Amino acid sequence: MEDSRNTATVESRLHALGHTLPVPPTPRANYTPCKVIGDKLYLSGQIPFADEVLAATGKFGENVTVEEGQKLAALAALNALGAARQVLGTLEGVSVANLNVFVACAPSFVEQHIVANGASDILKAAFGPDEAIPRTTVGVPSLPLNAPVEIQLLLTISAA
Repeated sequence: MEDSRNTATVESRLHALGHTLPVPPTPRANYTPCKVIGDKLYLSGQIPFADEVLAATGKFGENVTVEEGQKLAALAALNALGAARQVLGTLEGVSVANLNVFVACAPSFVEQHIVANGASDILKAAFGPDEAIPRTTVGVPSLPLNAPVEIQLLLTISAA
């Protein structure tokens, strides 16, 4: 079986699906978007900014639908990948170590895992269908700037 990582680059796979990696948004607080330690790239939480503007605000179970949320989680994942590319120069040789998805929601909302699929789907599209995406999804009462979703990503960097 052919390894999908060798047939196309991360960015070309995303481009084929109509996605481009954005320029990372400007931090809105006192933090760095990512930091390399050894063979790991730790990314700060990413919310769904598009051209420096938050794409949506609100909570699931109140004014944000699951379908909207999947798109917002995908956008946050693209922002994380854009930040990773900015620091590393490329996403080749990178793999997903862990994904955390935080979903701002009403107490009765129970589809956080479905919202998180938007981020997982982008990562699978980027790194290939065989990429394992270990993930935790948590419902929270609120997120920064009233964002509906925030993702935190940990990547591994190959030595090659």
